[in-house]
Amino acid sequence: MALRRAIMLAFGLLSLTGEETLWWIDVRPLPQWLVALPGAVLLVHALTGRLGRAASATALLLAAVAAWNTARYYALPSVPPVPLSLPVAALLALAAVPGRPRFTLAAAALLLALFPLAHVYTFGRTSYARAADWIVVPGARCYADGTPSQALAERVRTACRLRREGHASKLFLSGGPGDGATHETDAMRALAMEEGVPAGEIVVDRDGVNTLATIRHAPPGRLLLVSHFYHLPRLKLLARQQRREAFTVPADEERRIRGTPRFVAREIAAFWWYFTLGAF
Repeated sequence: MALRRAIMLAFGLLSLTGEETLWWIDVRPLPQWLVALPGAVLLVHALTGRLGRAASATALLLAAVAAWNTARYYALPSVPPVPLSLPVAALLALAAVPGRPRFTLAAAALLLALFPLAHVYTFGRTSYARAADWIVVPGARCYADGTPSQALAERVRTACRLRREGHASKLFLSGGPGDGATHETDAMRALAMEEGVPAGEIVVDRDGVNTLATIRHAPPGRLLLVSHFYHLPRLKLLARQQRREAFTVPADEERRIRGTPRFVAREIAAFWWYFTLGAF
């Protein structure tokens, strides 16, 4: 059936991107590049209709790995109810069922488009807080009067909470110019100090004009990356591409940020952009 081969094409293409496959399937302690081998089988079947039985067995094997990823996810404390690995396992299991060798490119394109959306609402909502050397906070808007925006304040306050809980003692605050004379990092630093963080435990990066710059400028060591849920998949992706050991924590939201659907759409486009650059 068309959906079966569309699923195989989507996962087959994703499987050829080396270590970047880690965001949807995790085969560790085996090398992550091994995912490309079953992915090639899926691609051959999706594009030619050959290797039908091998493709079914391969899809079932990958479904089992994704199911194992799901089980490991539920061992984490306080997680959202549905991880990305769960629909991945379901789709691959569906692809393992033999069907008529029809194929639609549109169905595969739709699946690829929806993947980052699912990633945002699963991975992005999950806290991976643990012991680290630095808590890294990327900037957000600072208004002309020096007041931090809701997004900026929520990120900093979450970082301060993580510090109080003992995950790390030092904050790395990274941002760019504000709307007025107050730099984003000045507002971040002032708020962190109001929350009880000593000045000596704060390092600011005034050149963190974008997400990639923040990751590149972060100090050596294990990082906790604090941002809003829609931003975290791209943060994690860029940290992995820069060979940084980093874990993500979603900001504690006091209320929904206006424009969230627009931010989600922007992050999906940005995720695919950086994913493609890093993978190929």
